Amino acid sequence: MLPRRSRLVPPIARGELTAALQALRAELDLPAAFPLEVEAAATHAAETVSADTVTSGLADLRGIEFLTIDPEGSTDLDQALHLERTASGAVLHYAIADVPAYVTPDGPVDAEARRRGQTLYAPDGRIPLHPPVVSEDAASLLPDRDRRAYVWRFDLDEGARPRETTLVRAIVRSRAQWNYHDAQRAIDAGDAPASIAALEWFGHQRAERERDRGGASLNLPETRVVAEGDGYRIEQSEGVPLEDWNAHVSLLTGMAAAEIMVRGRVGILRTMPPADPAAVAAFRAQTVALGVPWREGVPYGDYLRDLGRGPLERAVREYAAGLFRGAGYVAFDGAVPEEITQAAIGAAYAHTTAPLRRLVDRWSLVVCEALANGREVPAWARDSLEALPDLMARSSQKASQLAAGALDRVEAALLQGREGQVFEGIVLRQSGDGTRVQLTDPPVVAKVKDLDAEPGSDVRLRLASVSIPDGTVTLVPA
Repeated sequence: MLPRRSRLVPPIARGELTAALQALRAELDLPAAFPLEVEAAATHAAETVSADTVTSGLADLRGIEFLTIDPEGSTDLDQALHLERTASGAVLHYAIADVPAYVTPDGPVDAEARRRGQTLYAPDGRIPLHPPVVSEDAASLLPDRDRRAYVWRFDLDEGARPRETTLVRAIVRSRAQWNYHDAQRAIDAGDAPASIAALEWFGHQRAERERDRGGASLNLPETRVVAEGDGYRIEQSEGVPLEDWNAHVSLLTGMAAAEIMVRGRVGILRTMPPADPAAVAAFRAQTVALGVPWREGVPYGDYLRDLGRGPLERAVREYAAGLFRGAGYVAFDGAVPEEITQAAIGAAYAHTTAPLRRLVDRWSLVVCEALANGREVPAWARDSLEALPDLMARSSQKASQLAAGALDRVEAALLQGREGQVFEGIVLRQSGDGTRVQLTDPPVVAKVKDLDAEPGSDVRLRLASVSIPDGTVTLVPA
């Protein structure tokens, strides 16, 4: 399915939008350039940390034909994979960028990364977690370059269940950089490299394992702002199947990391409580009202996986998103917490595959590698674990505020000058502060007050006013 794309923001609105996006950064107190001492420390690390198999003392895994699969244009490449089918299953190697090698504990880069928490994404440019000399060069798993990595090895059975898991630090060399759409086209054409072609088998098998453990994948259409020339547009896409299959590689690795940390009784997990039974009952009733009933006896995850991609199903997914709440991090050292499950995944889980872009993953890698190889967890990692949940919660809140605020302002800019026009849309869900409606063109989602319409119904709305500085769009029933 081709993505739905809006028109470019009209030239008359671009200057006001630029100012509004800058004001949003100031309002959220987001970091700008890296301090000089941070840049200097990162440059020193990039120049002095060895990626040579002899001087580093690391395993030489350059003979494995790794490749990367990321969104088009990515330069901060956290992961590279090699997947080889065998007579009884497969062997998966998953290389994760060795960020700990380039970040000295309690040094300038570490302190700044803790302040930032994660890479933040905005239409007018991302705000990286680490200086680009590390995140987009020295530590990034770019093709045709020797790179340090934490390498997970999974011996998988025919159902893609891990029979044996190991984790070592090594030197690797990626052979190619793929984006999702080119890789999917190669799969469909039958000429994809073996590792990419095998992801279809892997993805389907891991989806079945998700079904076995009662997990649920909620794949909402991705809405993002795309910079194009000197303007912006909104793009809404269901993605390609390969994205789901590739996501299962990270999910498998995160579950393996959690298992290692729980067994070792030290680490940090990503958790989510089960949905409230009353909310689940309300969701079931809503699916009946929409004409897409979740029938008794059908597991929740199975229902979501089997949903189609029409407008009514989109309304169901929007409603289901309300059940996926309360995610957070729990750190432990000694006693393992009582509640360690990530309810949507249906298992204990840890963030460990994106250390270039997310702070907590650096700790997960260091802890897991030590435990997996029978060594003591480094004191710096152990002593700072308890600070991570609050650091990540603050940065996640900033990321959500930035994403929502930027999208609101771009949507307002797209609609400026069209006041009085009537737009068609579909009602997604009702909430206390208004009814969420997805416009057909442009692909804008707006809240409409005083709209009495059931989820899934078609509506016609008149644009009353827009305000780019605060991202306000006022629509009224036509």
